Amino acid sequence: MSAPTATAEAEPMSHRRTLEALSGLLLVLFVAMLSSTVVSTALPKIIGALNGSQTQYTWVVTATLLTATATTPIWGKLADLFNKKLLIQIAIVIFLAGSVVAGFAQSTGQLIGARAFQGIGVGGLQALVQVAIAAMIPPRERGRYNGYLGGVMALATVGGPLLGGLIVDTSWLGWRWCFFVGVPVAAVALILLQITLNLPTVRRENVKIDYLGAGLIAAGVSVLLIWISFVDDSFAWLSWQTGAMVGGSVLLLALAVWVESRAAEPVVPLAIVRERTTALAILGSLAVGMAMFGGAVFLGQYFQIGRGYSPTEAGLLTIPMMAGVLISSIVAGRLITSTGRIKPYIVAGSIILVAGFALLGTIDHQTSLVLVGAAMFIVGVGVGMTMQNLVLAVQNTVALRDIGAASSTVAFFRSLGGTIGVSVLGAVLARQVTDRITHDLAAAGIPAGSGGGSSTLNLAALPAPVQEIVRAAYGDATGHIFLISAAIAVVGIIAALLLKPVMLRSSLDLPDTGRSVAVAADAVDGAPAFDEVAIDPGTKDPVRR
Repeated sequence: MSAPTATAEAEPMSHRRTLEALSGLLLVLFVAMLSSTVVSTALPKIIGALNGSQTQYTWVVTATLLTATATTPIWGKLADLFNKKLLIQIAIVIFLAGSVVAGFAQSTGQLIGARAFQGIGVGGLQALVQVAIAAMIPPRERGRYNGYLGGVMALATVGGPLLGGLIVDTSWLGWRWCFFVGVPVAAVALILLQITLNLPTVRRENVKIDYLGAGLIAAGVSVLLIWISFVDDSFAWLSWQTGAMVGGSVLLLALAVWVESRAAEPVVPLAIVRERTTALAILGSLAVGMAMFGGAVFLGQYFQIGRGYSPTEAGLLTIPMMAGVLISSIVAGRLITSTGRIKPYIVAGSIILVAGFALLGTIDHQTSLVLVGAAMFIVGVGVGMTMQNLVLAVQNTVALRDIGAASSTVAFFRSLGGTIGVSVLGAVLARQVTDRITHDLAAAGIPAGSGGGSSTLNLAALPAPVQEIVRAAYGDATGHIFLISAAIAVVGIIAALLLKPVMLRSSLDLPDTGRSVAVAADAVDGAPAFDEVAIDPGTKDPVRR
């Protein structure tokens, strides 16, 4: 790995300067999260207005996640080449352009395309904000600042659905403003970043971006997701279409692995991935992403279609989950900074996440809202304790010059997990809903075409008896996908338990040569303590620090 050509002294910033710089970064994070949460409660009405299907509903979400997944590691590599602030600003502009195009969409196909373009900017924001924060704050101190990140996540996730609900419920605004509303916020974020964020450009020579590897990964995953969306509907499980799509996906992903193993600068760095902490954090992020994105994205649909609440009311009903995220991220962040230990909180969060999804798996269209709210709060606590801390665990193991690649790799797999989770669970939900509606319509003696050609998501256009059947179908089927989320999240518990119990370092960069190992010191009260050990440049022997 080449040495940096331009470096700056890796000194931590003062608390005041850190908070000033964080103001713009947190606003950027807020804008990125708002883009998905503001749509979450509005999406049933949006797809209904465009007369879309349940599969298209899923792909409006999946398209953004897919392009964000494919571009995240590329943005991370660019952060090793160019000014991080400039890259964040470019990502914001791309994100805004996608938002405006989505706002003017005239069909679900156009909306999916615009959301895919928007995802390119989202991929940059979710990778680069983490990279910028890692370049400012040492891992040991980053725990308490993760509380601010959790607060922004909670605000965006609570405020977004409420704002989206109010927009679609306000006749003189309409659903298109769900995409336009982020424009002024992003403009303010651009100005704040220009004023407050000043990071040295640590550039490495001969850095190459593996576009071929990224393209193969994106193509392989895309073909697999398309197969998941249409199998057992447009064609059978055992058919030539299944063979072509699954075989093509496997071939593309195998080629991607071959390219990555030979690339000078792979989009998913194998040297970093082979590290035990990174590999386990990736596995945990993959499981958490699948469970969280895949399950939570359908809550707004459950409250509106399955329970009959308005978009605004649906937004209010998601508050318990966001309260769990806010409280747990702040409390866990403070405790991590105080103790320097991170594994106990990741393990606890993973267990709590599974418990929350298991409880949500019991709901149907008549479940008490108190029980639903309690289950959502538990899920929120689990997310708040795991998501950011898995990234922090990886950042603690790598040198500052590799922060971009390491952070984007974890974000890549988390986003990949979310993409697969949304697609798989959306396909399961669509199949169950279709089968249930068909069965119940036949049982009630109602002809299958009684909807007049309208989408089942456009309830207002359906006769009253059909509306009740559709609501029950969506309400009862949603619980099943949360049970699948709980099963997936169990993988996160296994990964968390296998993590090494290391202490977070207090320096921005690894000591001396940038290589350090954690070794066990004397046991204190039965728990192993860990010191940083640097490699002496002269003797090559480990030196305890």
